Amino acid sequence: MPRTSAAETVFHAIADPTRRELLLRLGRGERSAGDLSSPFKMSQPALSQHLRVLREAGLVRQRRDGRHQIYSLEPGPLREVFDFARFFERFWDRKLDALGKYLDRRVTP
Repeated sequence: MPRTSAAETVFHAIADPTRRELLLRLGRGERSAGDLSSPFKMSQPALSQHLRVLREAGLVRQRRDGRHQIYSLEPGPLREVFDFARFFERFWDRKLDALGKYLDRRVTP
């Protein structure tokens, strides 16, 4: 069975909208598992599975505080995603420049 690279693991982890939302919430600060689950309509085992995927991708760190599990964001692995998306930025810039020129022609008498 082929081994999955770290970058593939990160891309897999952020492919799910629930996990992306969890990362956004953790980007605002540490959260307990209970706090993380509040906006989602899912079971605790389902949330735990999402958090496990994020931990295995290195995107989330977990620590114990008494009886609570506290989660925090580890943004380093997201660099792979940023570097990948940055390659396509030149295409977006060209399209936006072309749109701006088109609008200038349409608005200017």
